[in-house]
Amino acid sequence: MAKAQRICLLGATGSIGQSTLDVVATHPEAFEVYAISAFNQVDKLVALSQQHQPKVVIVPNQEAKQKFISLWPGDKGLPDIRLGAEALVETAIDSEVDTVVCAIVGTAGLASAYAAAQAGKRILLANKEALVASGQLFMEAVKQSGAELLPIDSEHNAIFQCLAQPMQASQIKEIILTASGGPFRDTDISILDSVTPAQACKHPNWSMGRKISVDSATMLNKGLEVIEAKWLFDMPLDKIKVVVHPESIVHSMVHYRDGSILAQLGHSDMRIPISYALAYPNRVTNQAPEFELSQLCQLNFRLPDLARYPCLDLAYQAMNAGQQSTIVLNGANEVAVAAFLDNQIKFTDIPRLIALMLEQNWSQAVDSIDAVHALDHEVRSKSAARLAQFIA
Repeated sequence: MAKAQRICLLGATGSIGQSTLDVVATHPEAFEVYAISAFNQVDKLVALSQQHQPKVVIVPNQEAKQKFISLWPGDKGLPDIRLGAEALVETAIDSEVDTVVCAIVGTAGLASAYAAAQAGKRILLANKEALVASGQLFMEAVKQSGAELLPIDSEHNAIFQCLAQPMQASQIKEIILTASGGPFRDTDISILDSVTPAQACKHPNWSMGRKISVDSATMLNKGLEVIEAKWLFDMPLDKIKVVVHPESIVHSMVHYRDGSILAQLGHSDMRIPISYALAYPNRVTNQAPEFELSQLCQLNFRLPDLARYPCLDLAYQAMNAGQQSTIVLNGANEVAVAAFLDNQIKFTDIPRLIALMLEQNWSQAVDSIDAVHALDHEVRSKSAARLAQFIA
């Protein structure tokens, strides 16, 4: 009998983490939770640790460690409690770990994902910044170490499922990422400058966090996925296309040179791509609801209007300009979205700020993760200063 795959789950309390643990719990003979981390939801981490019994838990600081200990049942032995960003890296490269699920949101997840790549681990990647902010560094580390990189973002996982392995780039005409179009896909463009945060967060298909909801509304999230696809599949940017697909049934497609288009369809349930990546090259059951093809009425597709979604166009521009510009794109967007959600700027000011920041001269080399963090910090600082002029 094959040994269970030992998993380090970085970001256990988020939606990706929860979906991963659901799949793992369905197949205890195949998967073992070795380590889990959380940033501030210590109560939830304690509950998950009791349920899944990891040998290691990672919390941000001594205060969180003491809280974890105080909440732990006295009749059970404590797991090894490790602290801080250094512990994320230490555990990602732990010799006991087979697979690292990188589900920490933002640049906080960069160093541990990169360390896992350098260590040659099997990596299930959900952290966008690993490729948006450090794609060249990250992919070089994967190639040099022989790490196995499996995307669990639904669109990239769909593409991966539609590709022959090993991938043959010469056979592919284009990769097609699908996008819901967000809440403003049919709104009169002339009134977008007056939409509210509540309207931007009211996604027509599902409920998400406020920041990702705004990114869906601007389609900046799809722009980041274009950048990720460029690095993941090593495809020319002009062969990566986006289509608006309101039903969100087709998660992405690959168009081959012979005219065939292969698509992955299913419910928008993250347990599907996660189970595929965990068990790859095999397939295992998960707890996602069954998809009934007979209930499918219609599928609509249309090209995105770049006047409606200027952030998507800015993402293509940034990727063409290079790694510094994709860091600028991501950092400036996060500052702008936070200000919009705080009712400080208009919805249409989000692409305006990003464009202004991309126009600046960013000459810093990004030849290390520390350099990536430094540029990201500078971008956010300068974006906030520039934003103050908008508000004034």
